[in-house]
Parts: sequence; structure tokens; C-alpha cells
Amino acid sequence: MIHYHGLPVTPATAAARLLAGRHAFVSFAHPDQLEIAAELCQSFAVDNGAFTAWKSGKPITDWTPFYEWVDSLKNHPGFDFAVIPDVIDGDEVANDDLIREWPHEKHYSAPVWHMHESIERLFDMAHFWPRVCIGSSGAFAQIGTPQWWSRIGEALNAICDENGRPVTRLHGLRMLDPAVFTKMPFASADSTNIGRNIGIDSAWRGTYQPPSKEWRAELMAARIESHNSAEQWCRAPIQEALI
Repeated sequence: MIHYHGLPVTPATAAARLLAGRHAFVSFAHPDQLEIAAELCQSFAVDNGAFTAWKSGKPITDWTPFYEWVDSLKNHPGFDFAVIPDVIDGDEVANDDLIREWPHEKHYSAPVWHMHESIERLFDMAHFWPRVCIGSSGAFAQIGTPQWWSRIGEALNAICDENGRPVTRLHGLRMLDPAVFTKMPFASADSTNIGRNIGIDSAWRGTYQPPSKEWRAELMAARIESHNSAEQWCRAPIQEALI
């Protein structure tokens, strides 16, 4: 499994320490550290920034700049994939329209299936796209609740074969939590957890606390990356235990 660490991470020295030889997830909403990621990472993926724009109350309506940004990156040897634009609170028609408008080749493109959408839509995506992102939304916006686990179980039951292996590569958006990704057969997941937490001094106490934000980032990354995703999806018994 690829562990994508979301940017930005401040200070830049902490970002450099974190990203050297690792994998980054760069949002179109915060592209400032793209150069660091492109130079130091094994690979990087880019997000469309729709979630950030939606939370700010200014959803994106013109995706041309994002299309052009991806076009400038797609031949970089470290570039993995781009998340196709999506409407966070939109319906399936609105999101399908954005997928149809996407101008780039599908081998480095990943659409988003929002968990409030139909399982049928996910099934169709999984059998067409080489990678599908799963986004928590609607009644399933909070990751890790009983309702969330029940819904993700429905989704994986629909797109995994008899051996519990997904028919496409799955990416968990905001799911780089070992309590989550170790239970599911993800190819990759991302989170901005490190960037959000290395600066909270009150969270770092004790005799053996890291001496700097650079070491905090290194420690958190090492802890996350010591875990891998599940080899396969186990159905009812595991789901009941999780719920």
C-alpha cells in the first residue's frame, strides 16, 4: 500500500524531512509545496481541491486551471494520478458530468465515489477505471462510525471478488489511519494528519518527546507506515466486529 502524506506541512524543513523517499498528496488548493514533493518523493498524486473549496463556501465552477495544472505534471516521472473533479454535495448526474468533461487519459486519473451515492455507480466505476477514490460524505461523512463501517462494507462486498480482492485499485480519501486502512484492501490512502498535528505543542508531552517539528513529522510517518492495508476484504465476521 502507498501511504500518501497530505501537504502542506510547515515549516518547509519538516516537509522536506517527511517527504524524502516517501509519497505526497498535493492539493490544487494548496500547491505551494509541489516543488518539494516533485524533487524529494518517490511519487506524488494530486487532489482537485474540491473539498477545501466546498468547506470555504466557494465551490469551484471552472475547472480549466486544474486541467492545465495536471497537464503540466503528467509527464513528471514521479506523478502517479490526479483526482478527477467532483461536486462534494452534488448528485450522481453532476459528478458524472464532470467525469465526462475530464480531458486526460484514464491510466493516471481517478474518479471519486462518494459514500452517499449508489453502490451501482461504484460497481460501474470499478469495472471501468484503473483506480477509484472513496470519499466519505452525506450520512457517512464521519470516518469510523458504525454507519460508516456498514456502508464501506456494502461497497467492498459489491466490488471484491471471491477472494476478497477489489476489481480495481482503491484509494481512501482522508483514510490514512491505521485503524481504518489496515482493515481494507486499499492500494493507497491519504491524510493531512501530520501537517495538522506536528505544530500542536500540547499534544507532544513526556520525557522522550521529539526535539523538533522535523522529528515529529518523521515519528508520525514511521508509525503510520509501519502498518499496511489488508491483503483482502473479509466479509461478515470482520464487519460485525468493526461495527
